[in-house]
Amino acid sequence: MGLNSNRVEDFSSHEENTVVRIQIPESVLNNNPNMEIHKVCLPPKQTTFQKFKRRVTDIFFPDNPLHGLRYQTSSFKKFLLGLQFFLPIFQWGPLYNVGLLKSDIISGLTIASLAIPQGISYAKLANLPPIVGLYSSFVPPLIYSLLGSSRHLAVGPVSIASLVMGSMLSEAVSPTGDPILYLKLAFTSTFFAGVFQASLGILRLGFIIDFLSKATLVGFMAGAAVIVSLQQLKGLLGIVHFTSKMQLPAVMSSVFSHTDEWSWQTIVMGFSFLLFMLTTRHISMKWPKLFWLSAAAPLTSVILSTLLVFLLKSKSPHISFIGHLPKGLNPPSANMLYFSGESLALAIKTGIITGILSLTEGVAVGRTFASLQNYQVDGNKEMMAIGIMNIFGSCSSCYVTTGSFSRSAVNYNAGAKSAVSNIIMASAVLVTLLFLMPLFYYTPNVILAAIIITAVIGLIDYQAAWRLWKVDKLDFLACLSSFFGVLFISVPLGLAIAVGVSVFKILLHVTRPNTMVLGNIPGTQIYHSINRYREALRVPSFLILAVESPMYFANSTYLQERILRLIREEEEKIAANNGTTLKIIILDMTAVTAIDTSGIEMVAELRKMLDKKSLQLVLANPGGTVTEKLQQSKILESFGLNGVYLSVGEAVADISSLYKAQQDQAQP
Repeated sequence: MGLNSNRVEDFSSHEENTVVRIQIPESVLNNNPNMEIHKVCLPPKQTTFQKFKRRVTDIFFPDNPLHGLRYQTSSFKKFLLGLQFFLPIFQWGPLYNVGLLKSDIISGLTIASLAIPQGISYAKLANLPPIVGLYSSFVPPLIYSLLGSSRHLAVGPVSIASLVMGSMLSEAVSPTGDPILYLKLAFTSTFFAGVFQASLGILRLGFIIDFLSKATLVGFMAGAAVIVSLQQLKGLLGIVHFTSKMQLPAVMSSVFSHTDEWSWQTIVMGFSFLLFMLTTRHISMKWPKLFWLSAAAPLTSVILSTLLVFLLKSKSPHISFIGHLPKGLNPPSANMLYFSGESLALAIKTGIITGILSLTEGVAVGRTFASLQNYQVDGNKEMMAIGIMNIFGSCSSCYVTTGSFSRSAVNYNAGAKSAVSNIIMASAVLVTLLFLMPLFYYTPNVILAAIIITAVIGLIDYQAAWRLWKVDKLDFLACLSSFFGVLFISVPLGLAIAVGVSVFKILLHVTRPNTMVLGNIPGTQIYHSINRYREALRVPSFLILAVESPMYFANSTYLQERILRLIREEEEKIAANNGTTLKIIILDMTAVTAIDTSGIEMVAELRKMLDKKSLQLVLANPGGTVTEKLQQSKILESFGLNGVYLSVGEAVADISSLYKAQQDQAQP
């Protein structure tokens, strides 16, 4: 029988690892009498600068976006690849053909029929002039078609960003009392949203938006959809004096305190067209090939309702309509950007919040449809594209825009092949701005309300909430916090509460990591949780513990207390059952991806405490970085020859054979 002389070795000093064969007790390996015991190697030596460079690369460039330049020798080829990276249109443009154009024309005109009425409606939701919604459906799609990497993302105003901008700005500035200042703040917020979004993409800090978890967004969007829908009761019921507040109690109070303003003509028209659009939406969801029904329903409703109001204007004076909309292209608005004054902080805050929300929605929508067509969307490129288009938009009378899920779904179903569909849509909006604006004069406001309700009702995803409840109760709590925060407090604070719950969840996982007792699966060298696998057996004289997190200052004290408690409970259990005396504590560090000085001190202190109790602490499978730090701190020297192993199985086998050899030598 050979005994292991296992030490931590520097990989650079050995061409191959030394292997020692030993005899394994049958209680540990029933059908496997021999096992190879491998040395634990340190990672290759690197300078501090090399480590820092590799770490920065892993954090900010996980996808290595410029990898294609490495193998190019031609400067022109490098320039062309760089140009294609920053302007994706140069990548797919040379391959474009007439067949693709036909598909993009059909899809572009289809989403234009949806974008025009939605643009007008969402501008009203943001308390902006309706024409701003059309402006925002013209310039941003053109910019995105040059910079965006998604083939199916349909760009324009969206309900959530419109709601948040409208609610935040109207708390400080009245859109009717001081419309010029309100418009300036809207454009300035859009500018800062674009700067923030583009900065995230350029600096590759997209992980910041990951703090808006799926659970948070499910609750937030459902709450916002409810608030948006209730706010539209003003238009559906024909109420003139309506609250500007977004909280549920205030909205419902305003609805029932102005019953004398309800107009039966408005109610009949509004609910009739609402039922029509909801029906077409249901049909399109049930039979996707009929997507064009829901896509054409809003514009059809606008045309029919406008004709009705025009023909019956003398008999139905209580139905309010949009009125005059100016013709022409987007007027420049760079001179309206607001960079000084007491409201600047509000514009920045509104820009950042709407920027995060619109960025999250745009990237998520782009990735969703990219996965359906088996191509990739670069998240950082999308951030830059969306940010730059909002910066240009703020200088051309546009407010915050991003990729809309409803329009993108129609774009996808209509057969879009590239971002040219956005150009076609923008062209249709251009024709509308130049020639068709007088036709919207008699468009009733009630139709805009019905269009908004139809669009946002799809944001209420009760099935996702039910899945959260079944899978993760803490995620469900974040979802509820977001939902009720939006309904009863405010849209920004509701979002902040939900993010707070999500951050608390992260801190909980970091500061209170999972620890478990492992047992051996009979007949194998596999060790798993004894609570999860009933067949897993405890190894006599061993307590095998696994830690499933890095060892940081935030959890080192907890881990020490937790490990000592598990040891105490094991000893009590052994004493109660007259079992074999506990001798070895194996700490499985497979999931310990990192360790800091506090974690190192905890390991050293734990080893000393166990030594006083005549217990040996053994480390199994520490990662390269962890092993290197333990070696540099001189902690590994105190573990001796049999203190560090490549796996739990090798540790149990080697130590078992060692103890058996000692027992054999002690016998006469």
